[in-house]
Amino acid sequence: MKSLKVIALLFMVVFAAACSKTAPVESTPEQGPSAIDVAAQTISDGIIYFDFDKYDIKDEYREILNQKAAIMRQFPSIRVRIEGHTDERGTQEYNLALGERRAKAAYEYLVLLGVNPNQLEIISYGKEQPIVEGTGESVWSANRRDNFRVIAR
Repeated sequence: MKSLKVIALLFMVVFAAACSKTAPVESTPEQGPSAIDVAAQTISDGIIYFDFDKYDIKDEYREILNQKAAIMRQFPSIRVRIEGHTDERGTQEYNLALGERRAKAAYEYLVLLGVNPNQLEIISYGKEQPIVEGTGESVWSANRRDNFRVIAR
């Protein structure tokens, strides 16, 4: 819940910056981060999670994707890699395919919201990059995710 409040606050800052009549400028140490820096950080921060053996976007994560889409429409120079992940169970081949379906689900949702497909790319890491090591449902649920990495501004 705290991360959603932070995301909402960052989104408001980005929106306010976009409403000004001047174009965003690159930041200097004295000025702090630019609007595009804040936008890129907001996109990177929101992770979405999946149920076991599923790749459908849960309702609770649609708002996170809606915020990402709004930012990406506002800043068309931003490019994002959607990284699909799975838990450790299953074969490498199966998990790579499932991770790809998860990344593709987020990709398709963002495109449906008006994001230019040229701003997006997908990759699957399957079970190769767990965010939490170990076994058990709490570990597995943390690893079933999509990460969003800004690759260009």
